[in-house]
Amino acid sequence: MSYGTTVRNELQVPTRELRHAIPRVYAGYKELHDSALAPGALDAKTKELIALAIAVSKECDGCIAAHAHAAVWHGATPQEAAETIGVTFVMNGGPATVYGARAYAAFREFYDQRAAGNAPSGQGQPTRHGDGITQPNGHQHVD
Repeated sequence: MSYGTTVRNELQVPTRELRHAIPRVYAGYKELHDSALAPGALDAKTKELIALAIAVSKECDGCIAAHAHAAVWHGATPQEAAETIGVTFVMNGGPATVYGARAYAAFREFYDQRAAGNAPSGQGQPTRHGDGITQPNGHQHVD
């Protein structure tokens, strides 16, 4: 299954177009994103797992793909992702079981690619901008 990559690829062009239409809004979002996900008292992996859980709760496919990819990049394991997603079941009930399965499929896709020695598919590995990570996947910034 290529759930994560499919979502990332589908969103790449429309996100690029929107970003070019409202560049200042995207610049502000990037600053917020980079600041919120920068390592601090919580490491980047933990923050990406939290973001993945919120993505499930918000039923946001693009967010799921972005944060599943970033969680893998920061060293999260499938068991950590599964337990994080499990917490969403408590908070969201039935819908979390659907979007949780989507999130786990996206996470496993990127994890398996990395374990095989390949960069996760889609648009390659995250790129660093300042202190944060920007995902070129439709969730954030696409050049």
